[in-house]
Amino acid sequence: MKNIHVAAAVIVRADGNGGRRIFATQRGYGEFKGWWEFPGGKVEAGETAESAVVREVREELATEISVGERLPAVEYDYPDFHLTMDCFMCTVRSGSLELLEHEDSRWLSAGELDDVKWLPADRGIMALLREKIAPVPPESRQEEA
Repeated sequence: MKNIHVAAAVIVRADGNGGRRIFATQRGYGEFKGWWEFPGGKVEAGETAESAVVREVREELATEISVGERLPAVEYDYPDFHLTMDCFMCTVRSGSLELLEHEDSRWLSAGELDDVKWLPADRGIMALLREKIAPVPPESRQEEA
């Protein structure tokens, strides 16, 4: 079975309610046209996953990102290939997330993650992301002195 290695950007921003939202994109091509995914793409020979995700976001969204925490890799067997997906928590450094290859995009809160039809591999990190971006109750937030 063919192995494909990709890197995906879980782009986050604060939502103003103590939580965060993640940026999801809708595929505009191929077998999974219309399904939702995290932006990113193949890791090329001689390239790190971190540099691949920066390059892919630049190419797909005309945006520069800062790469943060590396999440656990997702391993998924599609019918024709095995996918290894390295995911990174990222933030926008500059640019406006212009859709150059995708049909649509949405900023999703923890409660909205199930509102779109995710690619099977991307679903592999939903439980973790739900925890990471969920709002922190006001009484649990640390007050600045």
